Amino acid sequence: MKGYAMLKIGETGWIEKEKPACGPLDAIVKPLCIAPCTSDIHTVWSGAIGERHNMILGHEAVGIVDTVGELVKDFKPGDKVIVPAITPDWGTLYSQAGYPMHSGGMLSGWKFSNFKDGVFAEFFHVNEADANLALLPENVDPVAACMLPDMVVTGFHGAELCNIEFGDTVCVIGIGPVGLMSVAGANKRGASRLFAVGSRPNCVEAAKYYGATDIINYREGDIVKQILEKTDGRGVDRVIIAGGDNDTFDQAIRMLRPGGTIGNVNYLGEGDTIRIPRVEWGVGMGHKTITGGLTPGGRLKMEKMASLLATGKLDTSRLVTHVFDGFDKIEEALYLMKNKPADLIKPVVRI
Repeated sequence: MKGYAMLKIGETGWIEKEKPACGPLDAIVKPLCIAPCTSDIHTVWSGAIGERHNMILGHEAVGIVDTVGELVKDFKPGDKVIVPAITPDWGTLYSQAGYPMHSGGMLSGWKFSNFKDGVFAEFFHVNEADANLALLPENVDPVAACMLPDMVVTGFHGAELCNIEFGDTVCVIGIGPVGLMSVAGANKRGASRLFAVGSRPNCVEAAKYYGATDIINYREGDIVKQILEKTDGRGVDRVIIAGGDNDTFDQAIRMLRPGGTIGNVNYLGEGDTIRIPRVEWGVGMGHKTITGGLTPGGRLKMEKMASLLATGKLDTSRLVTHVFDGFDKIEEALYLMKNKPADLIKPVVRI
């Protein structure tokens, strides 16, 4: 089969590989729609998870089941499915403890384009199909559904990590596709005043559509100062970090009220440490909580997200700004994600 791969750090290309084998609990899926991710960019060009050789990229897909193992009960060849980016091993002790995303060690629930070949291929393997696939609702566009495997669940997880309560004041730092879904998730969980930090006009308009009440443009001055001015010096109850860099934690701590929570879903692709401001963290005793997490993955979460699309409670069409047709367009879409033109939010390739 053909696939688009990370050949080594800083280099990508088309390769030929054997079609993956199907275990008794597993499935082989053909992609219907795929989407490149900023994580792919970090993996290849920053070497964020270390060297990988000839590893097929991609972890966001809607597909058609090609083959299932003899023990798979709920899926059959021909089914259209949403494939979570995170596909844990559900029988492990980590999963039973409530952390399936780390089911075989740190971040090991993230298998595609991390520990095994990803979805940018003519066929790809899904472990534990009954637990890691979700049927695509008949009334849901596969292009729209392609935002569910990572962008929606990761953005919503930022809101979950913060434990947003009704009426909370929330700041979302970074309004790319994940940040926009953090805005949507915070809005759905009951945020009142909802600050969104970003500058690109299309992202700003989308943030307002998803529930942002205030836009903080980092090009117009220090974002902490802007937040404190707009909250009469009190700061916000919750911060979701969905963009920025290692120094963004410093800003998040400074704008957060005592007793508040930071939820990070940003992939930190470079550097060795993050900075925490000592005084603003209450010299270590400010009850300012920092959490960071990979979305849990799996079928149940994906089915719930799909139901939001099917019932019209969530519209992901605002995320998709570029649609390509044809398997051979994967490379072009990936490089579009790398170069990030001003009008880009998220590209999708229909196959």
